[in-house]
Amino acid sequence: MDFEFTIIVPVYNEQDNLERIESTFATYFETTALSTKVLFVNDGSKDNSQKIIEEICNRSPRFGFISFKENKGLSAAIKAGFDTVETPLLGYIDADLQTNPEDFNKLLEYRDEFHLITGVRSDRKDSFFKNLMSKVANGIRRSFTHDGMEDTGCPLKVIHTDYAKRIPMFKGLHRFLPAMILLQEGKIIQVPVRHYPRIAGKANFGLWNRLVGPFTDCFAYLWMKRKYINYTIVKKG
Repeated sequence: MDFEFTIIVPVYNEQDNLERIESTFATYFETTALSTKVLFVNDGSKDNSQKIIEEICNRSPRFGFISFKENKGLSAAIKAGFDTVETPLLGYIDADLQTNPEDFNKLLEYRDEFHLITGVRSDRKDSFFKNLMSKVANGIRRSFTHDGMEDTGCPLKVIHTDYAKRIPMFKGLHRFLPAMILLQEGKIIQVPVRHYPRIAGKANFGLWNRLVGPFTDCFAYLWMKRKYINYTIVKKG
């Protein structure tokens, strides 16, 4: 089967969500305009996630996986997904399904005009503390990057694969994906998407991940921006 769109799903100790992911995507596959597959990236899970992932992949060619030897973090999982994807377009969604795969259809409507389309979570169902930390972190990031994005932490994105593969990822840079597309002179847009409470599994982020880490990562981004190399090949012989 030839696929046009690959959705990356990073996984770390999400055994209680994986069968729900399978059934949710089975429904989504019936509605998408593009031939779509899912790539699980098992980020060194210590629970039963890998076994369940392999069972899902054995049931359908629309699911595939790569698995890390040990936990390396979200940025590493996303980067490995970028490196592995072979379809022209790729997407990204969290395994907790606090966003809905059906909303990829909203994002894909803009794929011909924009190189990154990111969701912005409407009516967020997280705690007051989590929402506050996210709002502060996004404000700090915007002051450094001037990317105009309200919610780069939204785990629902579509990116042209050739642009994604040129992003020099390092730990924490997943928060700066729109800004990194802008460095390539790509076009970005944000689109409202639905948001849901987490109903299974455990969030892996605390105060450091939500506020302190993003602040220090801003300086890494500024260094990257000054050093970033961007070029276009116009002719080959």
